Order: sequence, then C-alpha cells, then structure tokens
Amino acid sequence: MVIAGSAAEAAALDDFRAYLEEIIAGVSAKDPEAPDNSGPVGSSPAKPAPRRPERPSYQPTIRQMPAEERPRERLREHGPRYLNNAELVAILLRTGIAGENAISLATRVLSEFEGLGGLARVGYAELNGQRGLSDAKTCEILAALELGRRIASLAPEERAQISCPQDAANLVAAEMSLLAQEHLIVLLLNTRNMVVARRTIYIGTVNSSAVRPAEVLRPAVRENAPSIIVVHNHPSGDPTPSAEDVAVTRDLVSAGKLMDIELLDHLIIGQGGRFSSLKEKGLGFD
Repeated sequence: MVIAGSAAEAAALDDFRAYLEEIIAGVSAKDPEAPDNSGPVGSSPAKPAPRRPERPSYQPTIRQMPAEERPRERLREHGPRYLNNAELVAILLRTGIAGENAISLATRVLSEFEGLGGLARVGYAELNGQRGLSDAKTCEILAALELGRRIASLAPEERAQISCPQDAANLVAAEMSLLAQEHLIVLLLNTRNMVVARRTIYIGTVNSSAVRPAEVLRPAVRENAPSIIVVHNHPSGDPTPSAEDVAVTRDLVSAGKLMDIELLDHLIIGQGGRFSSLKEKGLGFD
C-alpha cells in the first residue's frame, strides 16, 4: 500500500508540474507591451504606460548649413539679385528660434502675409505679433521695406522729365500699388514736362461725386504749373478704369481748359506693375 501510495503521489506531482508549465508558457506568450489588467475582481484596470514624447525633427541652424547654401555667403558670391525673398528676409532676421532657423522663420512670415507685397503693407503691431519676431527684428524688416519704397520712388526722379505714361507710373507705382485705400495725387509739371511737385488731394473713395475739380487744380494754380498728371490707385489691384474714373477725367479736362491748365493724363495704378492710362485709351479726353 505504501508503494502504491508513493506512485500515486508521484503521478499527481507530475500532473501539477505540467499544469504549472502550461500557465507559465501562456503568460510568456502574451504581448509584452499589453497592459496587465489582472487583479482582484472589481478593481480598476491598470493604466497603460505613458508614451515617450516624439522628438522634434532636427533642423540645422544657418551656421550648420553648407557654406554655399547660406544666404549671406550666396549674396557675397552671386549678389542679392540671385537670392529669393525668404533668403533676403533671413539676412535681416540674422537668427531663428528653437526648431526654426532664420530661413524657415522668414518663409513662415512671408507665407502668413501672402508674400512680399502683403509684408510691405503690414504695420508694426501685426508684424511684431508673429512668433519669433522681436522688437528689433520687426523694426529692421519695416525699415528695410521703407527704404526700398523710397529708393523705388527716388530712382525715376533722376530723370524727372515725363515723356510717356510709363515715366509717370514709374514715379509713383512702387508706393501707390501697396496702399490699402484709394489715394488721388497730382503731379505738377513745368513747360518742359519736368515734375516740380507732387500733392496728395484725396484719401478714400475717388468718384465723380467726391472729387471736386477745383481742389485737384488748386495746387497747379498756386505753383503756376501749366500742366498736371492725375494719378490714383485701385486697392483691388485691377487698374481697369471704371465709369466713375472716366467721368472724373472728363470733369478735370473741362475745368482745366477754363483755367488754362492742361491735364496731360490720368493714370490708374494697380498691383504687380500694372497701370492704365486714360489718355492712351482715349477715355475722358474727348
């Protein structure tokens, strides 16, 4: 009986050992990343381990870029004409911010304002509100844009004689194409068609009911100018003359004849270097 009992106990131990091995094998087969939800009945499942935050994509600084790709080196080697707008703005910025070098920062700012034209129209507060633009960077960008406008307006004055509509457009288009409101200005000319003065007459809506010929012609009377060119802009960017533009031109021609002041032309400035000459189109000069 003892022998029989020992054999029975040995068989039971073998069965128990096999049962334990099955349990261990099942646990090992589980996904090591899966949370262990085992626990007493009614207990809350274990919380999954928090994920590690993804590392931001690496972006080299300007100094870490190859020399032939750096904006300043490219400018020295090839000249500013060969740099794109983002590279030129990056030179003004000098440095970027964490995770964004100067070129990427310049690209983002240009994109935010829909290109260089939009950037040229923005004010200090709006530009300074952009992430990464300090007071110094904002002032440098605005100062550079203003210098560009002034240079563009000064260049034609070196040959201030107006011989065609393009000459007059060159004198004012750089500035007026960026204005958010309509402006009407008068160029006063002498007997040799040299520009002697420029006067802003209206800011706002320019139409036949708002524009008074006497106000437009008054500067010519004061300066004893024998002829004038009237220029106004279309903020929409389309320089196509409207019926109101033609009516204003016709009124100015008639009033000028009474005062012995010749209206040489009426130009409408759009965007992208486009303009219209009502004299060339024969509108209002009949």
